[in-house]
Amino acid sequence: MKIGFIGLGKMGSRMTEKLLKDGHEVVAWNRSAHPLKTTDTIQNLIQNLKAPRVIWVMVSAGEATTEILTEVEKYVEKNDTIIDGGNAHFADTQKRYEEFGEKGIRYLGIGVSGGIIAATEGYPLMVGGDRSAYEHIRPILDSLSKPCGGHDYFGLGGAGHYVKMIHNGIEYGYMQSLGEGFGVLEKSEYNFDLVKVAKLYQKGTLVSGFMLDRTVEALEDPEMKTVKGIISESGEAKWTVEEAKKNNLPVDVIETSLEFRRKSQTDECIQNSFAAKLVAGLRKAFGGHGVRKI
Repeated sequence: MKIGFIGLGKMGSRMTEKLLKDGHEVVAWNRSAHPLKTTDTIQNLIQNLKAPRVIWVMVSAGEATTEILTEVEKYVEKNDTIIDGGNAHFADTQKRYEEFGEKGIRYLGIGVSGGIIAATEGYPLMVGGDRSAYEHIRPILDSLSKPCGGHDYFGLGGAGHYVKMIHNGIEYGYMQSLGEGFGVLEKSEYNFDLVKVAKLYQKGTLVSGFMLDRTVEALEDPEMKTVKGIISESGEAKWTVEEAKKNNLPVDVIETSLEFRRKSQTDECIQNSFAAKLVAGLRKAFGGHGVRKI
């Protein structure tokens, strides 16, 4: 297929390269200079696509997404497909789906997971919005999900971003548990080799999997001496907690892990804890996020 791709950051550039390798034609635009050949304007990008067009927007949620979509809207036509692959709030996606739908433009909100290794392992893609658009872009999703990822359609409007929101909320709690558990191991009188422990945990235990694999990577500095435990949050856990409270549901683990990240911004005791340092290291290992150095 031929696709317009807007946003060539950590995820977008890798996704674009994966599509090109699988034989798709990509017309790209990025706000700043990029090694991949790009068009100079969003208008030119869209004009280089044949109707019905497919335009994938991969930028940070919030004002950046709003600004890009406002520009895209000027040039798209009925039956074109717009995809928001960022971590937008599901309610914003729902609203955009309805607004674009009134103009006959098909809108998809796709939650993209898998971190930086998904470029080779395959992206898990959580789709919501226009069902016909999902069916239309299956070749793109099939390519992005190869060889071990996947994609599925979850419903109209913001459904896909809702599923991704909950995924990220769970992720916060899981990372916090790993940080705390290895923090206890690190203080033990037995002087454990944490990498050796993590590698055994990988071998079929109930906590084995993607995030434990990243733990092994993060423990390249076993004592975390060079890492400052300041952990950023990106919004999805907060939205998960808000949604749970709206429905009178307990989410104590997710809420506590979110509060821990917030306190890590200013609390030196938390910043110096092994748990906070490991969580920060995990974010770098799976997503390429920056860590603060001591």
